[in-house]
Amino acid sequence: MSPQAAAAVFPPKALTALGKVCDLAPLPVLDDLTTVRAKEILAEAEVLVTGWGCPRLDAGVLASAPRLEAVVHAAGSVRGHVTDACWERGIEVSSAAAANALPVAEYTLGMILLYAKQVLERARAYRIARRRDDWLSLPRTVGNYRSTVGILSASLIGRRVMELLRPFDHEVLLYDPYVGEADAAELGAKWVDLPTLFARSDLVSIHTPLLPATRGLVGRDLLDAMRPGATLINTSRGAVVDQDALTDVVRAGRIRAVLDVTDPEVLPAGHPLWDCPNVLITPHLAGSQGNEWERLAETAVAEVARWAAGDGFAHPVRRERLAFLA
Repeated sequence: MSPQAAAAVFPPKALTALGKVCDLAPLPVLDDLTTVRAKEILAEAEVLVTGWGCPRLDAGVLASAPRLEAVVHAAGSVRGHVTDACWERGIEVSSAAAANALPVAEYTLGMILLYAKQVLERARAYRIARRRDDWLSLPRTVGNYRSTVGILSASLIGRRVMELLRPFDHEVLLYDPYVGEADAAELGAKWVDLPTLFARSDLVSIHTPLLPATRGLVGRDLLDAMRPGATLINTSRGAVVDQDALTDVVRAGRIRAVLDVTDPEVLPAGHPLWDCPNVLITPHLAGSQGNEWERLAETAVAEVARWAAGDGFAHPVRRERLAFLA
């Protein structure tokens, strides 16, 4: 992983915990797997603990790692570094995606509750007016009681969001082509098709991974079908949404948007979305940050311990599931 990722996720306390379940190669961490030092370490390595900034584990790298049997990723997606060569070698792979899903779901829940009350917009107006608004004249679309929340994809994050929503008085709709009505009901949601999800929801939260089939999935037709004043939350990937269409719809004032991700990841300085008062853009902060990195390290340490004990991974990544994962 990158030195910055190592410093964030594996401070001395976490390294000490990791050192109790395996023999650690000497520091510093590897961020280039082609150097003489890297090849010396790879020659003895049985497990790689990886993180953000890990180089691709291709056939050339694996040729220098004849004893390598497992990769434990202390972050979410493994698409950037686990290659076909790993699967062909039979290398076992684990990911902390489940741990990283928790703060994303918490961010989503917070935004659902805040935006249903129009907290941010009303706070901004209050700061400008310096007097209370006419709260008894608010439309009945404001508030969390019996509002309809649409969840796009029963991913790890989507499932956790639905779990967190259970104590609240929302109607939860779900669209996921791989989940049936009975499974949706067990998750506390009602299964609907994609157009219905957008047409009926007061708020739609996107949790589908970016795959060839999902690029631009949320297009102009779906955005136009949303109720006036509805909110779109995207913590997935920016390219899942047709950003040009979204820009048009929010600039027209029809809907609101909470975007933790955009396409590109940082919008050009002059992009109109920056200046839309009905759009909140956050810097891809929903995932693990600050003290939440500790959860990633703990997950990785536990996975190495399980593997060393012969118990198998608690959070394995299967090659046949890659087509459905972020």
